[in-house]
Amino acid sequence: MILAIASGKGGTGKTTVAVNLARIYGAEIQIADCDVEAPNAHLFLPGARVRTETITTGVPQIDESRCDGCGECGAFCAYHAIVSFGTVPLVFPELCHSCGGCAMVCPRQAITEVARRIGVVETLRTDGITLIQGRLDIGVAMAPPLIRAVTARLRTDRPAILDAPPGTSCPVVTTLRGADFVVLVTEPTPFGLHDLELAVALVRELGLPFGVVINRADAGDDRVHAYCHAQDVPVLLAIPDDRRIAETYSRGGLIVDVLPEYRELFRSLLDKTLAAPLAGRQVRR
Repeated sequence: MILAIASGKGGTGKTTVAVNLARIYGAEIQIADCDVEAPNAHLFLPGARVRTETITTGVPQIDESRCDGCGECGAFCAYHAIVSFGTVPLVFPELCHSCGGCAMVCPRQAITEVARRIGVVETLRTDGITLIQGRLDIGVAMAPPLIRAVTARLRTDRPAILDAPPGTSCPVVTTLRGADFVVLVTEPTPFGLHDLELAVALVRELGLPFGVVINRADAGDDRVHAYCHAQDVPVLLAIPDDRRIAETYSRGGLIVDVLPEYRELFRSLLDKTLAAPLAGRQVRR
């Protein structure tokens, strides 16, 4: 089973849910921190680093002795990562999606790909949990290639939890495409409801089964509950606004360890996701 924890906005408690579910699982499990621009699962699951891998993507390099400035490469590139004005093309590595198309259409075979570092993937082990996280290098614009490198290192014979980036943009879509079930974490505020609506539209567009967790459930109003009821969206869990949870989080602790009375709440959430339609598939989309 591959379970994704996502949210329409940041700060809703997505990582809190992900790491506590991993701890309560009670068997070997993997967690992939796909928020590669700001990974933080390791703060709650400190462990021994098993390995660190440098991740690169291919970007075009021009052989000026072969290029005649025909412009075929620039005409092909949908992302304007390579442009020519009748001269040797200019390459913008930050825009390149590494499709290799410019090299394929070059009539003079003047383009080859060279490796460009985008970040690292780190693997850590702690108490039966394997944590795989990506760290995007400063200045790198696109996170999806590094996210794909993170999820590619998951073992298919073990369950996994994907801690997705916040929002509903390309990095989130890249993460969710590998999931069997999605838990959307929100909060009972106007901002929480607005971004939950965006997240619900996204997972429905992707055709993924999902449910909602409401964090700090008694701190706001009931509009999120009303929305979920109207949209026939299952509310899987409501986490109360407990100061002790915030204190535990601020110290890098796990709720299910420090506040054992919450173990059953997270166990019920895990049971509901395991019983959800299509859960348990070993599918890579």
